Amino acid sequence: MFTGIISGTGTIKSIMGSKRTSNSDRRIRLELGRVGKGLLKKTAAEFEIVKETMDRTTLGSFKDGESVNIERSLKLSDRFEGHIVLGHVDGVGEISDVIKFPAEIKMWIRVKGKEMMKYLVPKGSVTVDGISLTVVDVGKYKFSVALVPHTVSKTTIGTKVRGDTVNLEFDILSKYLANLIPKN
Repeated sequence: MFTGIISGTGTIKSIMGSKRTSNSDRRIRLELGRVGKGLLKKTAAEFEIVKETMDRTTLGSFKDGESVNIERSLKLSDRFEGHIVLGHVDGVGEISDVIKFPAEIKMWIRVKGKEMMKYLVPKGSVTVDGISLTVVDVGKYKFSVALVPHTVSKTTIGTKVRGDTVNLEFDILSKYLANLIPKN
């Protein structure tokens, strides 16, 4: 479990095709930098990527040298900030607008998969590329978030522009509640 409070960014060193001895479709090697200190003996880590992940996320479009957000998993003794994040991407969104203000950036994200809009409410939580954010506005097929300077400078979201795709994880509490409501 995570909270969506990013520890830092890492760099994709390589994305490799699957090995015959593995059930995964791909392997990704990440340079963790300072985030890996005390976590691993080396500064890089490898992860297997299964077909479900490739189908549901933006990972297939990543290239060597790109930056990714990194968060260590939550320990029971950690302070709980952000919101409950499982790290399971629900789908992909596309940035439809980026509006810059003196002290913030308002980003609009179009949801690909209209059925997922039911999980969004103003002032609720959403995870965008692993970052815990507060939903500001909810439109017909899009929503907005407000980005403070710290989030823009410490994560990859500050490099995103109109037309870029992002990974979306909707709040688990919203998903449970939506599942409890009888379907007509």
